[in-house]
Amino acid sequence: MLVKDRMTPNPVTITTDTSLKEALDLIRSKPFRHLPVLDEESKLVGVVTEKSLVYASPTPATTLSVFEVDYILSRTKVEQIIQGPVIAVGPGLPIEEAARVMVDNRIGCLPVVEDGKLIGIISDTDIFRVFVEGLGGGHPSLRITVVIPEEVGSLARITSHVAALGGNIHSLGTFWGERPQDRVIVFRLEGVERETAVQVLEANGIQVVHVWEPEG
Repeated sequence: MLVKDRMTPNPVTITTDTSLKEALDLIRSKPFRHLPVLDEESKLVGVVTEKSLVYASPTPATTLSVFEVDYILSRTKVEQIIQGPVIAVGPGLPIEEAARVMVDNRIGCLPVVEDGKLIGIISDTDIFRVFVEGLGGGHPSLRITVVIPEEVGSLARITSHVAALGGNIHSLGTFWGERPQDRVIVFRLEGVERETAVQVLEANGIQVVHVWEPEG
């Protein structure tokens, strides 16, 4: 899965001469938290969020009147608060690499640029949706967590035992274990009873560390 598969295409944007008041009014009236900022040549120069806009505004403790605050926000331009350089990615970047860029830089979104033009934006919420989908969140199925050695054929052992029981694994994730030689496997299973699945896996030397299924 690539960034282009989960990004929001053609996002709403503002320009560097947009006032803070206009930007705040816009972001509070829409279901998003990030606004890419373009210059007079439609080149991406930054991103503002509701948090950054509020931070740049007079504090609630100010002695200014509401009208004075509105005046200041109307006179202050977005270009005065954006900080660069902006971090952007291309549409062909794998989704997990986009997530890594967000984590490494502690940011909540990434503008998507192609040939120097803004074509989309991908946010941490988009990444969360991929995570939920990838691990089967919300699906009424049996969730099993096992620990296996990091060696050739370990994952195939799990899938073959499940298949022999007539079960279907519809989602699966792998993670590093507490020890470097271990992998933690989390998978969602259908078509096999809980007790049967655990018994067969453990009988074949697979360490089951957690089992969960939705109530009802």
